[in-house]
Amino acid sequence: TLNYGGTMPNTQLSDTYLKRQQLEAKFGISRATIYRWTKAGTFPAAIHLGANMVRWKVSDIEAWLEEKEAV
Repeated sequence: TLNYGGTMPNTQLSDTYLKRQQLEAKFGISRATIYRWTKAGTFPAAIHLGANMVRWKVSDIEAWLEEKEAV
């Protein structure tokens, strides 16, 4: 599995989902880049868990990375 750095509480949510800030730190990209890639269909879509809460599934991110490495 991927190492996303930082502290992640030992909860089911953290085991399954990543915050946008975690993606930004892991890949060295900006918020705008994440949403631009998502809109273009080249990055996994966010999961909306509430009015102001979006997360990305770890399994989707790992599959995306594997796909990029295979190219």
